[in-house]
Amino acid sequence: MSLIAPLVAARAPIAATPATRGRRRPPLLRALGNAEPPLRVEIAGVEFQQLETFKHDSWAATALYESHDGRQVVCKFNRIQPVFGLPMRWLGRLLARRERLMLERLANEPLVPDGSGDVLIDGNTAHNCVAHEFVPGRPLARRMPLSPEFFDELDALLARVHEHGVAYVDLHKRENILVGVDGRPYLIDFQISMRLSDAGLAGAVLHALQRCDRYHLAKHVRRGAIDGGAGGVAGRDVGRPWIIRLHRRIAVPLRGLRRQLLVWLRVRTPGGRAHTEVDPEVGSLQWTGL
Repeated sequence: MSLIAPLVAARAPIAATPATRGRRRPPLLRALGNAEPPLRVEIAGVEFQQLETFKHDSWAATALYESHDGRQVVCKFNRIQPVFGLPMRWLGRLLARRERLMLERLANEPLVPDGSGDVLIDGNTAHNCVAHEFVPGRPLARRMPLSPEFFDELDALLARVHEHGVAYVDLHKRENILVGVDGRPYLIDFQISMRLSDAGLAGAVLHALQRCDRYHLAKHVRRGAIDGGAGGVAGRDVGRPWIIRLHRRIAVPLRGLRRQLLVWLRVRTPGGRAHTEVDPEVGSLQWTGL
């Protein structure tokens, strides 16, 4: 019984309101369990106070912080909550370290936010946390007005990321492409990005993943019905890589099971859409217009 207790606990009645059609996730399905991102953090001797939590899912809790002089940073607290008794702090540290290395690798790229350094909570380094400068803007959405240069600039940004030996990997998610207030494209989430050698088997994997990046970029343009130019990217013929076909055979059924689990737990309403949770990801609200 102890193994399923974290899931069953989520079925306890919660008063429904128009703003909260689902239920709060059980601790097992939250990166920090019952905890929330801290109200205050310290970075390079400067104190920051939390303004907003963007999301809190199974992998990470992401929140916006501001210093007394108005500087804003985003802190991502990767998973530390155990899974059925198995410790997960190692995973949170690993994910944070990998993303910090990616940000350091791309430190001179103006369309990737600068890393902000170590994050301290009550004087102790939060090894599961990675922080970067806040980029004001909105996640890319269909029918969003864009400048004629937007996709060409995103294409050039992706090419520069690839030149650093990095595959972005997560470009299929529109929310990872930020349309800044200046109208330019920014890449903001490098949690599962990969940096590999350009030689041998590692090089073959790197090139396959980078081809996936280019495929997803072309897909966003094709599907768009987006008001804005697509430049040379629109006419690019990027066939679906084999690795995406393989991934979908595995990932699509798993995603369906995950959504069904969240519906069964009444975390989400029937249909399983993210914006129906009690604490939905901010990006999902922007896509639906809520």
